[in-house]
This record gives sequence, C-alpha cells and structure tokens, in this order.
Amino acid sequence: MPAALPRLATLTAPDGATIAYRLSPGKGPGVMFLTGFKSDMTGDKAVALERLCRERGRAFIRFDYTGHGESSGAFEDGTIGRWADDARLVLDRVAEGPQILIGSSMGGWIALLTALSRPKRVAALVGIAAAPDFTEELIFAALDPRTKDRLDKDGKIALPSEYGPEPTVITRALIEDGRKHLLLGGPIALDIPVRLIHGMKDVDVPWQTSVRIAEKIASTDVEVVLIKNGGHRLSEPENLKRLCDAVGALLDKTS
Repeated sequence: MPAALPRLATLTAPDGATIAYRLSPGKGPGVMFLTGFKSDMTGDKAVALERLCRERGRAFIRFDYTGHGESSGAFEDGTIGRWADDARLVLDRVAEGPQILIGSSMGGWIALLTALSRPKRVAALVGIAAAPDFTEELIFAALDPRTKDRLDKDGKIALPSEYGPEPTVITRALIEDGRKHLLLGGPIALDIPVRLIHGMKDVDVPWQTSVRIAEKIASTDVEVVLIKNGGHRLSEPENLKRLCDAVGALLDKTS
C-alpha cells in the first residue's frame, strides 16, 4: 500500500471557483468526509478516516468548501447552499459509485442535504456532532434584538470565537440562505443506515440535536451514540477510534 499521501487536486466549479481535494483510490463503497464551519480537510478526524480507508483498500475523499482551507474564495461569501453545492460537485465529479458520507458539525447538515439530493449515490451517513439548522437555531436565535438589527442593516456582524483570536463573521446572506435549507422542522426522507455520534458536554451543538435528527429520519436503521464526557470536536484518540469503528462497521454492512 503506498505510503505517500494522496496529492492535492482541484476541481473547478461552474462559476470558476476552485475546490481543493485529496482522493485516495480504492474499492467502493467509498468514504467522503465533510468538514465543519471554518474547518478544513487537514483535521484529525479526516486524517484518521483516510488512514482507515487506506488500510482497508477503500476509496476516500476529503475536500475544502469554497472559502475554506486550500479552496478559493472568501469565507464571508459562503452560504449553506453554496457549500452544499460544493459537496455535490465533489460527489458528482470526483467520487465513483456509492459513498458513505461522514459529516462533522456543519458537515452533518451538508451531508444530509447531499444525501437528500443524491439518494442513489449515498450508501450510509455518519454525523459527528451534526448541526443541521445551526444558522437559525444556534446563531440567529441567540442574538439580541440590537445585534439582529445591526446584522440586517450592515449585512454582517463579528462574533467572538472560542477557537482563535479572530472573530467569526456572520453574514445576513448566511442566515437567509440557511432558512432555505432547514431540515428539523419536518421528516427527513432518507432510508439508509445512519450513525450519529455526539458529546454530552458539547457547548457548541446540543447533543439533543442528534436525537432530533434520529427522530426525523425515515430510516429505521439509525443509531445515536452519546459520549458523556465528550465535547464538540471529538478528536481525542478514544473518540477517533470510536468513529473509525463505526465507519468500519458501515463499510462491512454496505459492501
């Protein structure tokens, strides 16, 4: 098995933007990793899953949405719809055959949207602290009236970030576009195996969100794993193993 990491490649979107990705070839079903909000494809979870797939001879794709990581564009120009389009483009033009989608945080929302739009291409789905509807429920709903007015007037606001010194810019376009893609208000018409992993000490996305997803999904093959001492990232060695074990079992199940 080759020791070198898969080379960095780019995919050109219809508007000329470039989406960076790394593809490890292998047999299917393949695995496709979808990162979180302001995250990139170099994170521990993506790398651990890539290692798992290479060991098993499975195809694996990790990529950066536009405005993230190695891809072109500005983060502030991004929306849920645009990032879902990026994911579909990678699925359509890079991946071959059925895929198991692994979505971390916002990536869980993007994974659900991708599966709904490409049901024949998605064999299973794993959410890691999945955060559908977070723009509305976790960002906009938490703003006070004055801040909401500023967002409406100025088109953007800057919120403190717990993950670095720079604030996170939230745009009116992100909030308004997010409303077009909300999922938790009704049934989620997916009939595939779904695994949802969530830390009960997650201060960014409540663990109850994963329970709500499980309740909404049509499939009966749905499991929720709650980690009592787990936070949001779930990148500790024991949690990476838990994730890899879950994905490995799905690879066996869907082969």
